[in-house]
Amino acid sequence: MKRLFALTGMAVVLTLSGCMPSIGPNKEEVIQENDEEQVEETVLIPDVQVNDTYYKTVTPFKKSASRGLVVSNIYTKYDIGEAEEGLLRLSAQHFDTKNYFFQEGQYIDGKTARAWLARSSTNEQGLNPPEAEGEDAEEKPIYLAHIIEQNYLTLTDEKKVRLSGVSIGLALNSVYYSKDGKEIEITDSVLEKQGIAMADKIVSRMRAKEGFQDIPIVIGLFKQEKRNAIVPGTYFATAFADKGKSAASGWKEVNERYVLLPAPADIDNYREINTTFSKFKQDIDDYFPSFVNVIGKGFFKDKRMQSISIDIPIQFFGKGEVIGFTQFLASHVIKHFPNIDVEVSVTSVNGPEALIVKEAGSNEPFVHIYGY
Repeated sequence: MKRLFALTGMAVVLTLSGCMPSIGPNKEEVIQENDEEQVEETVLIPDVQVNDTYYKTVTPFKKSASRGLVVSNIYTKYDIGEAEEGLLRLSAQHFDTKNYFFQEGQYIDGKTARAWLARSSTNEQGLNPPEAEGEDAEEKPIYLAHIIEQNYLTLTDEKKVRLSGVSIGLALNSVYYSKDGKEIEITDSVLEKQGIAMADKIVSRMRAKEGFQDIPIVIGLFKQEKRNAIVPGTYFATAFADKGKSAASGWKEVNERYVLLPAPADIDNYREINTTFSKFKQDIDDYFPSFVNVIGKGFFKDKRMQSISIDIPIQFFGKGEVIGFTQFLASHVIKHFPNIDVEVSVTSVNGPEALIVKEAGSNEPFVHIYGY
């Protein structure tokens, strides 16, 4: 039996985070058109949408046509999640979450993706530079690690959903690990140049597919972090190919970044949040005399902090201590982080112990104790 614990003077509010499809009690049955295969399928649209940030997802759920490649091509689980979630944010700038429905990519299959990710010397469709030997190898790293595709559907007057937008994310290596074990750093300027050139080729190839001549395409360039990184990379550039355009245009910077807290003291941009985070940790140290590690990951957009996730591994022995500590944490989350989204996860060797989720500006966090 699980229970939700409300703090004194605070209401418990359910908050969901992440990109999750909305599942409501009622669903609308419609027909999905597939221009490429000339077939129609019955799909369901949920009535309930969590909020305007998330897309409704048609069911039955269709997995990505290239599913499986992402795990082998992207270094960390953090990058895997952010490559998809970040592309959703870019897509929402062009495909309104109120009028479009989300579906994983159905048009770049595994065979096509592998061909495009190959070196041009091993596959004529390869977008990565040809193989090089000796000293030249450092000048020809593999830039493109993975291709993420997302589809956006709209509802027609005939109660049919059809493809009305596509987003393509290009996950690019910030570090290339050569066969002989070298770590080759790739500069941002090189990544941008290579990414834009690859994006133009991909848009042109998508336009050649039947039914894609008039489909708007969003492109995002994603810089993935090094192996073993504990914060994800981010999208750094985006562009848009409108109906009929064979190349993306209007490239602009995406100013997003994840920062591990506490951040290095010499980084001025994060001095204020460092101070706040240190005070939050000091309150925890004062409450619980044993050592408690507190790890924060802040998400910044346009140099302003949007959200923070905090992991707190503990070694408590009793549920009473967990409950008391969680109540203490919730009150101090409100105190120190009033105007940003916060998620706090308390874990032990036994697994998850507690979860606290608070929306920016809210004094009503969602508090859950696992096992009650």
